Amino acid sequence: MGQVLHGSARTTEAVRRTIQHSQESIRTLAGRYGINPKTVAKWKRRCSTADAPMGPKAPRSTVLSQEEEAIVVAFRKHTLLPLDDCLYALQATIPHLTRSSLHRCLQRHGISRLPDMEGEKASKKKFKTYPIGFFHIDIAEVRTEEGKLYLFVAIDRTSKIAFAKLLEKADTATAVAFFNALVEAIPYKINVVLTDNGIQFADLPKNRKGPTAMLRGHPFLRACKHHGIEHRLTKPSHPWTNGQVERMNRTLKEATVQRYHYENHEHLRQHLANFLAAYNFARRLKTLRGQTPHEYVCKIAANNPASFRLDPCHHTAGLYT
Repeated sequence: MGQVLHGSARTTEAVRRTIQHSQESIRTLAGRYGINPKTVAKWKRRCSTADAPMGPKAPRSTVLSQEEEAIVVAFRKHTLLPLDDCLYALQATIPHLTRSSLHRCLQRHGISRLPDMEGEKASKKKFKTYPIGFFHIDIAEVRTEEGKLYLFVAIDRTSKIAFAKLLEKADTATAVAFFNALVEAIPYKINVVLTDNGIQFADLPKNRKGPTAMLRGHPFLRACKHHGIEHRLTKPSHPWTNGQVERMNRTLKEATVQRYHYENHEHLRQHLANFLAAYNFARRLKTLRGQTPHEYVCKIAANNPASFRLDPCHHTAGLYT
């Protein structure tokens, strides 16, 4: 582990330790290490090689007197009011009191946070756990010098495996084609697909219960039924329900079009493929306990091979291709 020294330090911990154990004179040691004799004398007196803390030994306010600090502390402990309420109430008695000086005063006395009251906070709930095979799908718009493209993105809620394609249209046909490519690329069974209410994935809410929609069904829904996959829709005007893929959209944009200029679509497609390969096979994620998405999928395959149609351990060149 590297040493953390202050900016003006002329000695390291090893030099300080040598000075403390040396029997030579202060002048000799100062000449050898090119430092002031007072520095040598200082380190000979000390028992530790660490830098001593700078600043006042007993922290105090430069704005408030001791009597004013006592008033602040007593008022806070007695009323248990929030910071701003304390400020407004005390400024009549202490006109020069500012919000920052009040906050620092409370911090020095260890009362900057109010105690938690019983029943005040709702108990934290853990996120519901899902087996692999729950995919979020969304569409984003990107641009190159040639024009506009549509980025179709899918990400597994549990394994974090990401799959994306750049298409020139964002209609029902391209959405179905992307979905079929996703099913073909993923080596395990997809159980659920979550999308928004875009016309690429579902009929308009006002038309869903009509006789035509009930009879024919939306093409994307038919594709899901063909593969035995449940299709779910987010609640209208609740984009955070599909937040995982929204965040992946932002990650892909930040790594490509927001950082680089692309002369044509092909350059963007190549860069996107390279980034996805690095993400799926090399990026270690905290939510997966330091594993890459590919390593996590391989671990699940070893424990539950029945849900896999391909062995993911045999596919490392690209996303299971």
